Amino acid sequence: MKKFNIRKVLDGLTASSSSSSAAASPPSGSRENDMIQETLQSEHFQLCKTLRHGFPYQPSSMAFDPVQKILAIGTQSGALRLFGRAGVECYCQHESASAVIQLEFLVNEGALVSALADDSIHLWNLRQKLPAILHSLKFNRERITFCHLPFQSKWLYVGTERGNIHIVNVESFTLSGYVIMWNKAIELSSKSHPGPVVHISDNPMDEGKLLIGFECGIVVLWDLKSKKADYRYNYDEAIHSVAWHHEGKQFVCSHSDGTLTTWNVRIPAKPAQIITPHGKQPKDGKKPEPCKPILKVEYKTTRAGEPFMILCGGLSYDTVGRRACLTVMHGKSTAVLEMDYSIVDFLTLCETPYPNDFQEPYAVVVLLEKDLVVIDLAQIGYPIFENPYPLSIHESPVTCCEYYADCPAEIIPALYSVGSKQKRQGFSKKEWPVSGGNWGQGTLSFSEIIITGHADGSIKFWDASALMLQVLYKLKTAKVFEKPRSKEEKSSTDIVDEDPFAIQILSWCPESRVLCVAGVSAHVIVYRFSKQEVTTEVVQLLEVRMQCELNEVESPEGGGEQASAVSTPGTSSSPQTSLPQSHPSTSSNNSSDGLRDNVPCLKVRSSPLKQSPGYQVDLLIQLVWVSGEPPQQITSVAVNSAYGLVAFGNGNGLAVVDYLQKTLLLNISTAELYGSTDPHHRQPRSPRKARQPSADTQHKKSCMSGLSNFYSESVKKLHSSYLSFCDGNDASATPEERCKSPTSAKISRKINMIADQKDDARDNSFSRSRSSSVTSIDRESREVVSSLYFCDSLSKKSETLAVPSLWVGTSLGGMMAITLTVPSTPEQRMQQPVGVSFYGSVVRLKGGIMCMAQLDSSGTLLPHVYEPWYEPNAPEEEREPPRRRRPTSPPSSQENQDCQYVVVCSEKQAKVVALPSQNCIYEHNITEASFVLRADVVTMTSGVGLACFCANGHIMTLSLPSLRPLLDVNYLPLTDMRIARTFCFSNQGQALYLTSPTEIQRITYSQETCDNLQEMLGELFTPVETPEAPNRGFFKGLFGGGAQSLDREDLFGEVTAGKASRSLAQHIPGPGGMEGMKGAASGVVGELARARIALDERGQKLGELEERTAAMMSSADSFSKHAHDIMLKYKDKKWYQL
Repeated sequence: MKKFNIRKVLDGLTASSSSSSAAASPPSGSRENDMIQETLQSEHFQLCKTLRHGFPYQPSSMAFDPVQKILAIGTQSGALRLFGRAGVECYCQHESASAVIQLEFLVNEGALVSALADDSIHLWNLRQKLPAILHSLKFNRERITFCHLPFQSKWLYVGTERGNIHIVNVESFTLSGYVIMWNKAIELSSKSHPGPVVHISDNPMDEGKLLIGFECGIVVLWDLKSKKADYRYNYDEAIHSVAWHHEGKQFVCSHSDGTLTTWNVRIPAKPAQIITPHGKQPKDGKKPEPCKPILKVEYKTTRAGEPFMILCGGLSYDTVGRRACLTVMHGKSTAVLEMDYSIVDFLTLCETPYPNDFQEPYAVVVLLEKDLVVIDLAQIGYPIFENPYPLSIHESPVTCCEYYADCPAEIIPALYSVGSKQKRQGFSKKEWPVSGGNWGQGTLSFSEIIITGHADGSIKFWDASALMLQVLYKLKTAKVFEKPRSKEEKSSTDIVDEDPFAIQILSWCPESRVLCVAGVSAHVIVYRFSKQEVTTEVVQLLEVRMQCELNEVESPEGGGEQASAVSTPGTSSSPQTSLPQSHPSTSSNNSSDGLRDNVPCLKVRSSPLKQSPGYQVDLLIQLVWVSGEPPQQITSVAVNSAYGLVAFGNGNGLAVVDYLQKTLLLNISTAELYGSTDPHHRQPRSPRKARQPSADTQHKKSCMSGLSNFYSESVKKLHSSYLSFCDGNDASATPEERCKSPTSAKISRKINMIADQKDDARDNSFSRSRSSSVTSIDRESREVVSSLYFCDSLSKKSETLAVPSLWVGTSLGGMMAITLTVPSTPEQRMQQPVGVSFYGSVVRLKGGIMCMAQLDSSGTLLPHVYEPWYEPNAPEEEREPPRRRRPTSPPSSQENQDCQYVVVCSEKQAKVVALPSQNCIYEHNITEASFVLRADVVTMTSGVGLACFCANGHIMTLSLPSLRPLLDVNYLPLTDMRIARTFCFSNQGQALYLTSPTEIQRITYSQETCDNLQEMLGELFTPVETPEAPNRGFFKGLFGGGAQSLDREDLFGEVTAGKASRSLAQHIPGPGGMEGMKGAASGVVGELARARIALDERGQKLGELEERTAAMMSSADSFSKHAHDIMLKYKDKKWYQL
């Protein structure tokens, strides 16, 4: 796991030290700084990766340690994922990022060999919590195609594309001088080159016999001692894999024509059997029709029954469109198991690691392109095991993500209780067979929840506590809508071609358990949590008409004082309301000129909706077409349970809905939020007639090519899509071309802006930013609502008591305040409307507003107001008395004294404004050449800070309220839109992003978490005794029928084989050899294991010493006896008698 060198910024950095340093504070700021003592320092921050969750993206190889019970998966990007029991996972990365073509465990040794597509092999040490490479060997002249490491051997066979086999000592990672050349192996059996080596294995009963498979169809049994071929087996079709029978008398080959050939070792002339598992057998006895290649075959034996033959591929060519299959042949029965994705590799798990014993297979691990499946071979029907790993993140593409750390303790059990009822049935009753490793000793004291939104409209809640990830609950938002049965039935009012239910934005209140979801089809759904099942006869629906353009006016100076762009004109003093609609006519509501009008994008479900315990629909809000103009996609959402309100905005303006009374409180354009203080002096414009195409034209063209496709487009396409969106003077643009997500277009232009700035001067590039100067407004068609925040605040300068408010941030850097009058008692709340009044602009920043937060007079983050959760479906007599919303803590403001601080962060800078005076006391320019993608005010153990992630890859933290830089790390450049839309910060120094379409990468920027990370991580290697070797039996030992061993050291060592050519491969030493590897285990389990091993070694040495002492004593007694006998023999003799 990689740690980063952190450039920690000294406290008290002056404004002149850099272009991005904090601006000089006014005199009032100095007084505020004297009053507030900040506790966060740069020593509290350090950035490092913690864990990676999800399915390995683009897997390419797999291996299993049958003793340690550890599974390893390699990917095409050079990543290595290791899995033990549930909660024990590890991620490693090869520096070259080349595809991992093969993996080989040193069984029960805590080591792994990986072979890469760049012709390098690496030795990984798994005895430490963070695996590291010990040795590397880079081949220079030959391409690696296959590797084989025999059980309990230190010599690795490496086959190459030229057909040669080299031998590597895995302890020293040096090449042996022993080489098997292809021409020696085949000699005159073939007139041409046999092709690459596709298989290497030793005879289970004779380690001195090596079976070599060449691609052309030639198999050679090589005698290692005599250095010559014993037998050669020829077949017309190319070979893909070879498998031995455990007795070493037969082997099976799979071929490219879908056949399996079984060969007797001593009969090389022809195969003993040829079968085509999926071929049609002609009645006239002719050869079966060729099938697709059998890519892999495994041959496993059992003591009590028929052997298993397991293979993938080999289907008939007439099965076009059929899914990938795994075939299990057991005796006379053949089972074909269909898979959801193509098969990358599979392994059969057996009871014994010894190849010369009955294998007793019990499971098959199948690595698919996007899934991992384990099949139980011991049960009838071959059920699959329930997978304990979080590998279903990509079940539908992730479109948004939110991270909540330090959640209420009761929320995880509540979600688990309703989510446990959603689990599938029919799994194997046995325990998950990959059960190696141990959990970490340390843990985090707070609970964490990750929420992912997906392209199919589903939402998943994940328990992310203690560095683990487990799905808690799944919500399907698409149930609310009617689904078209086919593409022909698709509504012409859709604004997306694909994934119309995709989730764009999530807003969740963990305390009240209220969830608000914004979808790509301009809809918002409010959910409330219930433990009871209900059936909703009619979904509460509220349709909102948000106008695209303002009405034309004559006065060029009255832009901020014109009528609202709403369906029914309203003013700030009398906000617009609307009764909820049950199911209005949504099929075709066209105006007189044939344009769509008052029609939502999706059709609401007409039949009763059965809602299981969990999140249940409380209100559905849909934006409708207006005079042929499609609704703008929603760019920001906020919900507050204390007020009972949900607010959302887009390029047209802002809407506020009372979800308790199911009414629309406010529907207003962004320009009207400023009132007469609009700094842009915009003139309202009339709708362009040229922009209203016919209904047929609208049906043919779509707003977007699909959310999932849009996310994967290149930067160039993103930039071009932005240009078509932002050019408001293009009269030929259709409404569909202009209804792209403003947020997406905004990010698109900024990504391209970074590339452009390499060649342009800073001043010129700065002017191209969306909101860095007033000149950019000319290119914007509208100002987008980019951020919303509910709070109790002192928005007006004359206020002395905090009142409910809504803060609105826009893409042009404006922050406005709206005060709300919420009825005090529950009875009045359900009967009287919520009052709304506008205050206007509070502060302006460069760049679009990203986040807003509120601090009290001591600099502590004020928690959001909420209403504690209660059961919404409880009977009236059992329902708890209404609980008042949680009050905020700020004291009342005295005259000329500030008691609140507003923290506002934009794409370019951050400001802290004192309330109610509205004086800007601190200002910090975050970046000039780049822009902020994500910003959040976060709570740490030692205080509160502002965390920012910029498009140039920098992660920064600032102190609050003084905005002192505390951390600045160049971590991850923005290379994919996926990172931009999924990166999110959370409290306690946690963050995450989607590093690939299938994987979540969690990181921490907390020094405390980094220090404790070693203790929290699980251990992959645990001391386990290797099973005893199979008993040879009396007769096999007597007549030599058992397994034959081989002294490979004597055969491949430097003394006998000599040295290999230095130009063949380059050795790259790691931090230590095998001796260092054996002593590198860390943690409590590792210490105990080493102590146990040392104790065993000491006992063994003491036993050997005792035996030697006894032998010496026996020898001494014998010597004394012989000496005494000699003395008696010659005692009375004279010297001349000797």
